[in-house]
Amino acid sequence: MVKVLLFADIGIDDTIALIFSYLSEDIDLVGIVADYGNVPRARAVTSAHYLMESLNLKDQIPIIGGAEVPMTAEQPKYFPEIHGEYGLGPIKPLAYEGEIENFFEITRLIEKYGNELIIVNVGRLTSLANMFILYQSLMNKIKKIYIMGGAFWVPGNVTAVSEANFHSDPIAVKIVTTYAKNLTIIPLNVTDHAIVTPDMVNYIHHKGRTQLVKPLLDYYYAFYKNRNPSIKGSPVHDAITIMATICEDMFSFRELPVHIVTSSTGIHRGQSIADIRPYIQFEEKANKHRIAFSFDYGLFFKRFMTVMTGESFEENNK
Repeated sequence: MVKVLLFADIGIDDTIALIFSYLSEDIDLVGIVADYGNVPRARAVTSAHYLMESLNLKDQIPIIGGAEVPMTAEQPKYFPEIHGEYGLGPIKPLAYEGEIENFFEITRLIEKYGNELIIVNVGRLTSLANMFILYQSLMNKIKKIYIMGGAFWVPGNVTAVSEANFHSDPIAVKIVTTYAKNLTIIPLNVTDHAIVTPDMVNYIHHKGRTQLVKPLLDYYYAFYKNRNPSIKGSPVHDAITIMATICEDMFSFRELPVHIVTSSTGIHRGQSIADIRPYIQFEEKANKHRIAFSFDYGLFFKRFMTVMTGESFEENNK
């Protein structure tokens, strides 16, 4: 069982990732860092506590208040039309009134789990970057880091070339990709195609392991369907990222040097560029990271549905 510390900005796909980790017998979620991103930090913390209560995990998993603003010093933009006011689609929990300023709890978790710990970052990278600024030697103890972000030679979802997590705080992305070791990037190349169809949603709801998936993904799909009438379901960007910690055989990876465009304005802000020139001999210290470029949808479907329904899915299942 892998031990995962999840950095999330609590939107619908973050929540699906969290539910998947709760239902999976192979993932031990040891903490949640709730950041600004899809919603303000205070609402992200509120929603994380609501989810823990809904999953009967109240006070069992530490919830840590992460960053409020990006390193660019800009005020964040939020997306209630995509994720809802609290990142939970139509659900609006009561405001959480407990402790939020507990960021340094992260260091205790790293010291406790050390080289067993895997960090999965599915939101903005501001909090993770701060950990590298403050605790580089401690961060080197972590076993692996997976981040959802970037778009390599495929369209972005904020600009023509930039993905939302990288676009929102490219400075933080630059810090993480400069200092992180054993880093895997799961970009839009993969996550845009990790589609959960309405039929899948209805079957998950019917099996009854969780009642949260249907209202969340129905809300999410309505947005995507309005934007792209031909889309067959909702892309669960963050769920497939957390799945990568236990299902690496689903993906094809390449290890390449990565450059992040950190300019504050323009279409290229937050663009992720991988150098694929075969005739270049890169220095040993070059920033090479493992990037997922494709995945096996059949395996994704089977494993996602098995965990979410509690029913074994074979190759011939619909």
